[in-house]
Amino acid sequence: MYNIYDYPIEELEEILVNDGQKKFRATQVFEWIYRQGIKDFSKMTNIGNANIEYFQTHFEIKELEVIKLQISSDGTRKYLFRLDDGHLVETVLMKQEYGYSVCVSSQVGCNMGCAFCASGLLKKQRNLKVSEMVSQVTKINEDLKEIGERVSHVVVMGIGEPFDNYDNLLKFLKIINYAKGLEIGSRHITVSTSGLAPKIIEFASFPLQINLAISLHFASDEKRNKYMPVNKAYNLNTLFEALDVYYKMTNRRITFEYIMLDGINDSITDAYDLIKLIRGMNAYVNLIPMNETGSKFRRSSQENVKRFFDILSKNGINVILRKEQGHDIDAACGQLRVKTMKENNQWKD
Repeated sequence: MYNIYDYPIEELEEILVNDGQKKFRATQVFEWIYRQGIKDFSKMTNIGNANIEYFQTHFEIKELEVIKLQISSDGTRKYLFRLDDGHLVETVLMKQEYGYSVCVSSQVGCNMGCAFCASGLLKKQRNLKVSEMVSQVTKINEDLKEIGERVSHVVVMGIGEPFDNYDNLLKFLKIINYAKGLEIGSRHITVSTSGLAPKIIEFASFPLQINLAISLHFASDEKRNKYMPVNKAYNLNTLFEALDVYYKMTNRRITFEYIMLDGINDSITDAYDLIKLIRGMNAYVNLIPMNETGSKFRRSSQENVKRFFDILSKNGINVILRKEQGHDIDAACGQLRVKTMKENNQWKD
């Protein structure tokens, strides 16, 4: 039986046509599920009894199970979901000035091995299915519906490297963007990568105008090699060659994420290395205060963050400081998952 959340509209249409069904039924079902929040085919009143029976026989509408929910004093919500095979993934809901943003996970664990990130403490177990990514959004939409709101923005920046689950990622993006579905605007969707250069070039051909963010964090090969193993495969020169191709093909601004680590990447020298690296690009830098996870890494002082920000700004770099949210809960990516696995004796150091 198919989980209907696994299929973008064009794939669902193809299945229906191959089964002798009318193509337009796909759009009808999408509207019921994604716009009306109806999860029972028998309640879809305009598709007819025979079609209801067909969908009940061939498809299921299966969502993730919420096993923990943490709510911050600022309203940020962190959801811990259990998958069918028992694995756990996290999703974060943040209330912003512009709406409600959801941070989606793309894998169980992560193979990128960034030293400062809780997501990679457990290596990748598997990719998330399309339905498992979509359900992170639909389940949160159910909660927001109670207050008359909906998810307006999506960032794929949770557990995992999205470009390491590339095919499923693209299907997920199509589903949440579809006008008869969740209808989240392409410019309200951002995908973050640690630097898989070949996929950046491939992503430039994707027809939707999705935002691209680069988890840069260090402006030298020496430091990226030390703290981000992906750099040994795709160094800064290779990465920026790919970004040049991406920009020439899309003309879209690029975001550089830069987590501020005390005594590691927050010096005056680091700031000027970053300026040298990105000056002249249509890009901006998102400085990120670190959520400490009990590792050896510590967040930069407010003084160092301000100094770093001022240096970039005075040298013509577009820079913002990410607003801290959820700092009083297990806010770092992967942190709640690791904590829960240790409590349940599922963690092996």
